[in-house]
Amino acid sequence: MESEELCTTSLTEVAALLARGALSPVELTRAVLARIERLDGALHSYLTVTAEHALAAARAAEAELQRGARRGPLHGVPVGVKDLCATRGIRTTCASAVCPDAPPDRDATVVRRLAAAGAVMVGKTNLTEYALMGYHPTLPRPRNPWNPTRDTGGSSGGSGAAVAAGLCFAAIGTDTGGSIRMPSGWCGVVGLKPTYGRVSRAGVFPLGASLDHVGPMTRRVADAAAALDAMAGFDPDDPTTLRGPAPECAAAIGGDVRGVRIGWDAGFVAGGTQSDYADTVERAVRQLEAEGARVVEVSLPPVEALLPAWPVLCAAEALVAHAPTYPARAADYGPTFRSFLEYATTLSAAQYAAAHEARMRWAGQLRGVFEQIDVLACPSTFITAPPLELIDPLSPFNPAIAPFMRFVAPFNFSGSPTLSLPCGFDGEGLPYSLQLVGRHAEEALLCRVGHVYEQATEWHRRRPPV
Repeated sequence: MESEELCTTSLTEVAALLARGALSPVELTRAVLARIERLDGALHSYLTVTAEHALAAARAAEAELQRGARRGPLHGVPVGVKDLCATRGIRTTCASAVCPDAPPDRDATVVRRLAAAGAVMVGKTNLTEYALMGYHPTLPRPRNPWNPTRDTGGSSGGSGAAVAAGLCFAAIGTDTGGSIRMPSGWCGVVGLKPTYGRVSRAGVFPLGASLDHVGPMTRRVADAAAALDAMAGFDPDDPTTLRGPAPECAAAIGGDVRGVRIGWDAGFVAGGTQSDYADTVERAVRQLEAEGARVVEVSLPPVEALLPAWPVLCAAEALVAHAPTYPARAADYGPTFRSFLEYATTLSAAQYAAAHEARMRWAGQLRGVFEQIDVLACPSTFITAPPLELIDPLSPFNPAIAPFMRFVAPFNFSGSPTLSLPCGFDGEGLPYSLQLVGRHAEEALLCRVGHVYEQATEWHRRRPPV
């Protein structure tokens, strides 16, 4: 298999090659590292490439596989880790000048679990500063592999670009208000935001602790299922993690969608996106209907009055997380994040309480909608990837951004699991993305439905022209 084809195939396909000895982890890791060296100078998807660490892990995986000690589908597979996640002995920057130079002395739980599954970390992926929406002025901005003049989406833009360009087979993303779904949508990859608490946040620097989700970004739904199976589970270091058994998402791949009720709110979709985007997502829903699902018309609780609660909750919680360094090191933050913390200092306890009440009320109303349906379908983003110049990476934070989070932030409020996957391309060759939303703890159903859609279409087979 040629190097480009090898690096851009799916995680599950290379896992099968590794399992039967047709490919070695060292060979695979070297191919990915060579591709990073060749392409990432233009894409800036990584902040740190950990070549020596990766090759050592690949050699260890190769020895284990040769003696028949296979750990699972991630064993020997190169992955990227968002540089918000602590990595022992490797500096974690959070894409900021504020983080200490000394590397952490322990891994984040999600990093440790990927390593336990045999995954090979090839680098730390780029992100907006502390996972908000602006970049630190000293660091490069990642570029979209489909068109380098287009944005990758915040905050997991480096993870999205790396996965799309074949610079890893899976990457960790985090999502506080759309940061797995936006870059998955704009970079044309699969993003799985699990139920709040499904994946431990221990060792992942918080943006808004009650809104933060950690999940995988991959090129196929089956890949995301395998990655989540490795990442999920209760962690005593994060008491918010779910204590029940994690769903076996990989086992759900291959099931059908006969009788699955897909919720569709045409007004919700049309009210926040381009008409061609809305039409494309509806065609995806009709494809699922053709595969045996049942489309149910629903009315979501209104989001217009809810969305302004997001900056209030997130900023107040960020201020708590940054108490050791703000305001003491205010000058070291980039302009966007510094202004975000400044905004947080203007908020009152009453404003936070009102935002929390709005959140709880909306989440309760959403649970009522799910009494009628099994899965909700809507777009992952409101537009395809915009030109870089339309998003100023150094602009002050503006709470008015909230309405643009229409399709993403509500499901951080509710803690719902979501799956984003490609569902078409616009006239400029930029990806559209379908978002599937589930009940709490039903990630496996989302993976089953998403895989059925993926197998009925060809969008996931396209590769960016890098």
